[in-house]
Amino acid sequence: MKFCPACGNQVNLAIPPGDNRERFVCAQCGEIHYQNPRNIVGTVPVWDRKVLLCRRAINPRYGFWTLPAGFMELDETTTQAAARETLEEAGARVEIQELFSLLNVPRARQVHIFYRARLLDVDFAAGEESLEVKLFDEASVPWSELAFASVEQTLRFFFADSASGNFGLHTGDVVHSLHAD
Repeated sequence: MKFCPACGNQVNLAIPPGDNRERFVCAQCGEIHYQNPRNIVGTVPVWDRKVLLCRRAINPRYGFWTLPAGFMELDETTTQAAARETLEEAGARVEIQELFSLLNVPRARQVHIFYRARLLDVDFAAGEESLEVKLFDEASVPWSELAFASVEQTLRFFFADSASGNFGLHTGDVVHSLHAD
């Protein structure tokens, strides 16, 4: 950030009084501009123990597989965002179930939130941001072609929970990966 959205003057990095980290502060009007992580929200859509994945038609990671997910919009809940993204990317209607994984991705300045979801039918099709969509069981998941480490972690949690029959909430950090989150 170079200029203040409030008055248009230059901003500088400084630690404001009473704060403990650098923020963009306007040299003219004194406005403090906070930058916060973005929420990426999606689903683990399931049909008959198989998970629906989307092959990306956009960058980053064009051509790689991912769970249907995207940026949460203003004025929507996380469950609304998850259902919307699943419909937009996979043309899939789902029943949102419980929160399944919440993974911090500090280097991307994001939080990735996935809900388990039940596909309402198998009438799905690739949306504008997907090249194709397909159901995968654990053995057929293209593990080396997954777009993001958070998706890989979430899928590994899902298949482990599915095998045990005990689904829980999974949290953690994605600090390093071979994939670009």
